[in-house]
Amino acid sequence: MSTLPFDPRPRRAAFRALHEDGCFVLPNPWDVGSARYLHGLGFAALASTSSGVAWSQGKPDGQLSLDETLAHLRDLAAATPLPVNADFGDGFGTDPTAVERAVEQAIATGVAGLSIEDARGDADAPLRPLDEAVARVRAARAAIDRSGEDVLLIGRAENFFVGRPDLDDAIARLRAYAAAGADCLYAPGINTRAQIEAVVAAVAPKPVNLLVGSAVPFTLQDIAAMGVRRVSVGGAMARSAWGGMMRASTLLANEGRFDGFADAASGAALNQLFR
Repeated sequence: MSTLPFDPRPRRAAFRALHEDGCFVLPNPWDVGSARYLHGLGFAALASTSSGVAWSQGKPDGQLSLDETLAHLRDLAAATPLPVNADFGDGFGTDPTAVERAVEQAIATGVAGLSIEDARGDADAPLRPLDEAVARVRAARAAIDRSGEDVLLIGRAENFFVGRPDLDDAIARLRAYAAAGADCLYAPGINTRAQIEAVVAAVAPKPVNLLVGSAVPFTLQDIAAMGVRRVSVGGAMARSAWGGMMRASTLLANEGRFDGFADAASGAALNQLFR
């Protein structure tokens, strides 16, 4: 029996429906407050960011434990009535069986989707061999199917994120993850029209997530016209917040100046938002 303070089934159904047509933005809050603010702006769904929450805990990306990640996902899922997609790293397991157990725990947090990536944190061989990566996606799929919950599974090819920008290999990996049960495909780091359109065409009709973590020459309408179903921003919002704090604090520390606070949010507005 679920101990969640909400019924996740309507959120999961709504999340799947968002992937059926059109293109939507999936912003990435890093804590409860940022999640509630984004909800207030009218976004239809949210996604966690492993980097954003790690930085908030004074750790580099990828260094949060499974228990810490699950606690964060529970908080984020309970923060608003929106569906939440979990940035679930490589599945938090040394082997597919461990990944399956970890995914079961992630489902229990109430998330509506979760991603499994194929990076492994080894500078010399940053990508898992394809058979290992596929086995981990299959394990995640098995956990979701056994749960009976309609949780979306996202397969991630990390080629462009780990310094191996081989588009053909990324596409081969995404196709393999789709065949292993991924509902949505994601190659973070692709950023040209040719790359984006090639990925969309290669995995069609399954939906594609595009990461936009910096200023790009495309509008959301342009991205939608390329066939992308959803756009996430990863740690960009957390980095933007850190950027403001770092500028203000550096001016204060180095020059004794307070003008770094010029663009600070109103305390009264924040209190009103969270009241």
